[in-house]
Amino acid sequence: MAYSYKSSISFGLVYIPVTLRACIKNNDISFNLIDKNTMSRIRYKKTCVDCDGREVKNEDIVKGYQYQDDSYVVLEDQDFEKIKSKKDKTIAIKQFVDIKSIDPVYFNKTYYVVPTGAEQAYSLLMGAMESKGMAGIAKAVLGTKDTLILLRVKDGKMLLNTLYFDDEVQESPAKSIKPVTSGKELELAQNLIENMIDDFDISSYKDEYREKLMSLIDSKISGKTLELPKETEQRHVGSLMDALIKSIEFSKQSNDEDKKETKTRASTKQPVRKSVSSKKSTASKTSKTKTTRKTAVGS
Repeated sequence: MAYSYKSSISFGLVYIPVTLRACIKNNDISFNLIDKNTMSRIRYKKTCVDCDGREVKNEDIVKGYQYQDDSYVVLEDQDFEKIKSKKDKTIAIKQFVDIKSIDPVYFNKTYYVVPTGAEQAYSLLMGAMESKGMAGIAKAVLGTKDTLILLRVKDGKMLLNTLYFDDEVQESPAKSIKPVTSGKELELAQNLIENMIDDFDISSYKDEYREKLMSLIDSKISGKTLELPKETEQRHVGSLMDALIKSIEFSKQSNDEDKKETKTRASTKQPVRKSVSSKKSTASKTSKTKTTRKTAVGS
């Protein structure tokens, strides 16, 4: 795993050299644009307004800032590095906070923090943060951008989250709606939530659409027709009250079915596999359940 950034963490007068390595890998399926007649790749030629169709080579492309119409000042890589002070390159912890006080909307990218020296200081900082249950807020220039940073400890490892600045987060366009605080519908909605409460297990969430897309690609390569399961038509009910009642009935039925399956597998000493309709619902499982047995409010 190649490192994304080389830096150091400053904690008071303590400096810890580190590298940041990306936590997330991209599992997106990539597609090429091709001409349907020749089945060959589409190529894009880099040119400019005054190039008369001439292709511009990569080594001749530079970064320019437009300060007025058709007037640019050129900035090269060494220019960006020149204005970075040692302070800018250092991840300087400014304060410690309870991570729960930070709205998740501000979280951007996540990196593993790997020490490249001063491991005792790194271990000490982790231990102190973990024992106090605190996360560190820092700033540094990563690449060419001043970055707000959160440092946290999880499972004996330090993680770094880049954060959006406050002025980067836009106001919600949704109008302010007062939550319902009483009534039969609220009671039913609370009951439905109670039936769906369970521990969160991230490993049980799968990218099902990607799996279906790969199956489609494999079927096209082999010249076969992909057989897709038949979807049951969405059932409509007359009112919000009816939708809530039927949803609760279905959630109870799903829980009973899951308990039966668990008991049967335990008696035959088979490994327990969570059913699609299990109370221990996940985003993918909920999606399946809604596809096969969805209840919606009619207009």
